[in-house]
Amino acid sequence: MKRLLLALAATAALTIALPAAGVAQDMNGQATAAKPTKALQALTPADIDPIRLLPPPPTDGSDRQKTELAELRHYQDTRSGGQLDQALWDDAHENATLFISVLGPKFDLATLPQTARLIAVVENDQTIAATAAKKAFHRHRPWIFDDGLVGCPRGAAKDPLSSYPSGHATVGYTDAVVLAALMPDHAADIMTRVSEYAESRLICGVHFRSDIVASEVLGTAVGVMLLKSPALQDQIAAARAELKTTGLTAP
Repeated sequence: MKRLLLALAATAALTIALPAAGVAQDMNGQATAAKPTKALQALTPADIDPIRLLPPPPTDGSDRQKTELAELRHYQDTRSGGQLDQALWDDAHENATLFISVLGPKFDLATLPQTARLIAVVENDQTIAATAAKKAFHRHRPWIFDDGLVGCPRGAAKDPLSSYPSGHATVGYTDAVVLAALMPDHAADIMTRVSEYAESRLICGVHFRSDIVASEVLGTAVGVMLLKSPALQDQIAAARAELKTTGLTAP
């Protein structure tokens, strides 16, 4: 009996429920999706296998890497103050709030519980996918090769072997694919915004060009898989209806 109770307790500890409301706040007090949990909610490990989804990044010292490093130096030499300010804002908002600039203030997840619940699952699974890819490829960050690259904060705990793909750009493209499907009348603006958001990682000097290209591939793949997931169809329908009711997308 004691062993049975211990086994049941262990099973309960490993069970992670779907986020209920999925609403939290970012560092500026803006509503966003809840922090991701530690287990996939809608996808499987096979779905997000990075070796199957992405090619390896350019090798250290290769001509392609040197070209990408030269591009980052060019960004640093030519970026405007406004570009850097936007890149710093983007750096601080690694979530769906990045689309407020094109969707408007009505896109407030604190007042959109169905959408927030869906986005919480989306951001949870894409975070696990991006982390798995970073661990699989272990690419050096650009500043390992040029410590003079200065832009966005690197962070005291930033892993120097976490460049490929970009976590920011991956969450951006995953959210973009899902939101564009929910709000097709805003799809063009959403995709333009995420492209600019990904480019901010170059302006910051924290990623190579091939990192954000990989993020577009990975984020798009994860977003499409999530939209097709049988486990999410009810949540997708509820979010779409909510966005129509609040006037964020055409009825």
